[in-house]
Amino acid sequence: MSIGKILLYYCFTPIEDPAAVMLWQRTLCESLGLKGRILISPHGINGTVGGDMAACKRYVRATREYPGFKKMEFKWSDGSAADFPRLSVKVREEIVAFGAPGELKVDENGVVGGGVHLKPEEVNQLVADRGGEVVFFDGRNAMEAEIGKFKGAVVPDVRTTHDFIRELESGKYDWMKDKPVVSYCTGGIRCEILSALMLNRGFKEVYQIDGGIVRYGEKYGNDGLWEGSMYVFDKRMHHEFGQGVTDPGFIQLGHCVHCQAATNTFHNCINEDTCRQQVLICDECAQHVATQHCGRPDCAEVAAALVAP
Repeated sequence: MSIGKILLYYCFTPIEDPAAVMLWQRTLCESLGLKGRILISPHGINGTVGGDMAACKRYVRATREYPGFKKMEFKWSDGSAADFPRLSVKVREEIVAFGAPGELKVDENGVVGGGVHLKPEEVNQLVADRGGEVVFFDGRNAMEAEIGKFKGAVVPDVRTTHDFIRELESGKYDWMKDKPVVSYCTGGIRCEILSALMLNRGFKEVYQIDGGIVRYGEKYGNDGLWEGSMYVFDKRMHHEFGQGVTDPGFIQLGHCVHCQAATNTFHNCINEDTCRQQVLICDECAQHVATQHCGRPDCAEVAAALVAP
């Protein structure tokens, strides 16, 4: 029986003809039976694809043949093509939509003017050396932090990456500007850009975790500074490190929006017409239409109407 895998990867490098790279990548994935999402821009490539392990290995070899992608790292995790509804390969202005394509500068070595990369062990050493002075800054959407984050992390009030520039310029985080700030995100790509945006706005000492939460969790499991589960953008919805939720060191952060039972599972609000919010709902509440909503009064009314005879 074939073994499935999921690849998570990105590379910042100048791409002169993003449309040509897009067509090549689409053809390659289709020929290998891979599904997932790939974005290409003049700044580089960002992808998550799943499929048979042998096909994933062939994809890695073929993709590294492109001169700018030769040194690109691929993170492997359990899963398959079945974790994705389809294959989507598109050209965008940005491979992460911060809304600042003109501000981002890249060369053959990656992002120009970004934060200092720290390996997982260097993150722990920085905290050991400088203690409470260190600030962890979540570079993801606030929703993702509901099930997992670094201990004591600052979680900005953002729903999409487009909100970050507004947040950084709001003055709410000026108290951090002279402190060592460790930005983090799932695989590291968002912080490549976010750390540069922060430095451009007066933050003096900004770091980013090499390989993001994924690499840190692989190194330390539930025995480091990470707490809870990691949100992922496929059918799994969440990923746990170590032995998962049964691990003695696992800290449960996520709770059902209705009954507060422990859960790491997000569901779409039943009010599909006017609400696209994902919220934590436990298995028990998810079984009942009356509690398949996000908690907003108007969404609760929609759920109640569907229950009514």
